[in-house]
Amino acid sequence: MTRKRAEDLRSHRWFGVSDLRSFGHRSRMLQMGYAREEFIGKPVIAVINTWSEINCCHTHFRDRAAEIKRGVWQAGGIPLEMPAMTLAEAFERPTPMLHRNLLAMEVEQVLRHHPFDGAVIMGGCDKTTPGLIMGAASMNIPTIFVPAGPMLNGNWRGTTLGSGSDAWKYWEELRAGAITECQWREIEEGIARSPGLCMTMGTGMTMTSLTEALGLTLPGASTIPAVDSNHNRMASSSGRRIVAMVWEDLKINDICTDQAYENACTALMAFGGSTNAFVHLIAMARRSGIPMKQDIYDTVSQRVPVILNLRPSGKYLAEDWYYAGGCRAALQVIGENLHLDCMTVNGRTLGENIKEAEVVNDDVIRPLSNPIYPEGGTTVLYGNLAPDGAVMKASACDPRFLKHEGPALVFDSYDEMSSQIDREDLEVSPDHVLVLRNAGPKGGPGMPEWGMLPIPKKLLKLGVRDMLRLTDARMSGTSYGACVLHVAPESYVGGPLALIQNGDIILVDVASRLIEVKISDEEMASRQAAWTPPPAKYPRSYTKMYIEHVTQANDGCDFDFLEYSEDEVPETEIH
Repeated sequence: MTRKRAEDLRSHRWFGVSDLRSFGHRSRMLQMGYAREEFIGKPVIAVINTWSEINCCHTHFRDRAAEIKRGVWQAGGIPLEMPAMTLAEAFERPTPMLHRNLLAMEVEQVLRHHPFDGAVIMGGCDKTTPGLIMGAASMNIPTIFVPAGPMLNGNWRGTTLGSGSDAWKYWEELRAGAITECQWREIEEGIARSPGLCMTMGTGMTMTSLTEALGLTLPGASTIPAVDSNHNRMASSSGRRIVAMVWEDLKINDICTDQAYENACTALMAFGGSTNAFVHLIAMARRSGIPMKQDIYDTVSQRVPVILNLRPSGKYLAEDWYYAGGCRAALQVIGENLHLDCMTVNGRTLGENIKEAEVVNDDVIRPLSNPIYPEGGTTVLYGNLAPDGAVMKASACDPRFLKHEGPALVFDSYDEMSSQIDREDLEVSPDHVLVLRNAGPKGGPGMPEWGMLPIPKKLLKLGVRDMLRLTDARMSGTSYGACVLHVAPESYVGGPLALIQNGDIILVDVASRLIEVKISDEEMASRQAAWTPPPAKYPRSYTKMYIEHVTQANDGCDFDFLEYSEDEVPETEIH
């Protein structure tokens, strides 16, 4: 491999040239106390840190940034920490998905307009991972991802608690009167015990483990618990490695190939990962110039089973996964379904990285011969209700809903649903299909995680714990149940979901990959002709731009002006 020379570094134009512009750049570095030998002729590394005081998943990132920077210094580079927008899943309303693309724009602009030769991007809390990678892929310089890592397992009275999944479970028990307010408070105090991501296979763990499958983390990085000392060492190792990547000119899109993305899709299915990954992976791939289509998920789903016994599809948590062998071991189990010659950030192939991995607990990481679900965890459904597709996490629902037919009970908004769902006189049965619309990318806006519609209280009291639910929204990766999500086109733009009426019979057949409403084409056309667009919600601001330019779920919910184009003018240096 040919090693770059110092004058080949991108930062050389800022610091190494003898002209007035470089004089200004050098003088300002000297102003900050750096010595010439610290920044001239050395790789300048951006450490993109999404730490903030409101992002509970990233509270350890101040320390990790320091450790990354130590590694960069050790390897002969100069690290410059750059704050980036934090997307705090637990606190943003209506959804941090509204700002994923904004983070991607920020990362691209930060990298493009500063003297960076390489980048370490720090993320994990759900939308930060795809946002960071989208921005870095658009810039395409050497990049390594440092994942936040999962939090420790939760605990309540000797019972293991998992983020999200057990919150939904015990909330329903509280609503049904099965637990007390005092018990609910104890659960609240025991479910999140350390920094780090949700330790269920939610969107955070899904996206960081898929990033490892892509090859953008050091081997094994994604499953190290946030508070484990191995996590500290992984951070400093990442700092040392990014400097070598710069000299080797190993760029992010050299790693993020079409085969690497197929590996990520395969891992998504085998891990029983979050439905949110369907949207994120498409957006990420298209920033690398790979025209990924939603159908790839269903193709992969039919050849690989769910081998990870993690909630919400299984019973264990991410800390258990780490002790059982971690992401490397899980990838080794499904290795026959992967492109093992794909390059990764450590300069070795994926196959080389997982060759020596071992499964320590084969109930957590199941063999292919004993999966927890016989095919991939999530399927793509099509039909007259979803011409462009909808997704359903079949591995996390009551099996009786894999083929179900029932009357629709329609809610036009989240507020309407919230005000009606617990009415004792609500006309609803266990066979009804709960429908929530105007919750998609434009209608939400931002496609909030409203897809796990609550079970009506009158049915909870009768022991009902799952129902078929249908929406153009997303749901939390920690959620479970018979939820059909991401219906495209969404109702806000006049998709068929906008035309459903109470009592219409809806059919879902997972085996046939079918979702349809049983009305005639003529009736559908009549309703479409009578439909009128909803009024515009936002007359100004970023949200107005978002609604005008965001694409549909099957196209990744990226902005239409940010996807890769072969006609794009290559980057030129700033003069």
